[in-house]
Amino acid sequence: MRLTEHEGKALLRRHGIAVPHGSLIHATDPAPIWQGRGVAKAQVLEGGRGKRGLVRLFEAGGIAEVVAGVRAAGATAVPLLIEEALPIAQEFYLSLRIDGTGQGIGLLASAAGGIEIEAAAPPIAMTFQAQDPHAGASILAALGAGFPAAIAPRIARLVLRLAAVLVAEDLELLEINPLALLPDGRLVAADAKCLRDEAAGFRHDPAETAVSAALEEALRTPLERRAAEAGFSLVELPAGRVALISAGAGLGMMLVDLLADAGAPAACFMDNAQGGPAETTVQRLAMAFEIAARPEVGAILFCTTLASRPLKGRIQALAAALRAAPPPKPLVVAIAAGHAALAGYSMAEAEASLREVGVTALFGEPLAAVAEAARLARG
Repeated sequence: MRLTEHEGKALLRRHGIAVPHGSLIHATDPAPIWQGRGVAKAQVLEGGRGKRGLVRLFEAGGIAEVVAGVRAAGATAVPLLIEEALPIAQEFYLSLRIDGTGQGIGLLASAAGGIEIEAAAPPIAMTFQAQDPHAGASILAALGAGFPAAIAPRIARLVLRLAAVLVAEDLELLEINPLALLPDGRLVAADAKCLRDEAAGFRHDPAETAVSAALEEALRTPLERRAAEAGFSLVELPAGRVALISAGAGLGMMLVDLLADAGAPAACFMDNAQGGPAETTVQRLAMAFEIAARPEVGAILFCTTLASRPLKGRIQALAAALRAAPPPKPLVVAIAAGHAALAGYSMAEAEASLREVGVTALFGEPLAAVAEAARLARG
């Protein structure tokens, strides 16, 4: 779950990280009484707010006009964060994320933060272990390549504190851009982007992320809401040509990339959040078939893996579902089955069973299946 800036900063504040003073106003609230300069920020989950007019500075006495302007720019139904305008002397960039490949915390840091960070020189990049007693020294050594010597030790200490926040709050990403250095020497998180692992949501008070949850729910399509109620995640993808049915997030993301490379982008992405014991194949097929019925979608791809679960049972269940609800477009199936899954039942038998219920082709690995689905989708 991506948190709004306001909720991300509240999270940082709970851990003693300095953030600007501010307050949240909702869509029906009038502009508050505010002394001095400030900034109005629409609390949306998408990026690029500044370039869309959803973040605006105001001078003393000008808050009402600026609040009206931000709302007119597209923030009519979302809360606004009203904050003090910081006297920033220098802007830095910090990003911490869980690095699954490096088995640690990935750090990106730049002495040039702000909205044009993409145009700046490549940031310093490293991976470290939060529990490593030498992590601070390693971070300081890395920061020395791009940060002023006077500020690098303070940034290194802050990185260690942010790493503790990342772990304690089950965050997959914690980005501060900009990290503001004020004339009085304080370091303040002027913005905060936090992405929390949804699987760890039960460990946290839902009231703390109620605004983010409401915004996320508002962005869902009716089909995505139905999928969530059925126990799996579905994301509809624009301009898709292949209705994709998969179970795990890793496999699904790989297939999305492969289909894009093949010139027939996926029309949806699925993640069976409840896992094997709570089977959702019938529901996933039904919703994928709804997507496949659209004129721009030309094929359906079903892909799964079997390590030890018998292939025969899987094929029988799939065939029964297809008899009850035939696919509206050509259906390509890929089942990567391990040796144990194939015991007593061959892929040739599986293919014969599936052809009887309208499956166009069965493959034992995903690459050939992707190529065939893409060919069918392109017509």
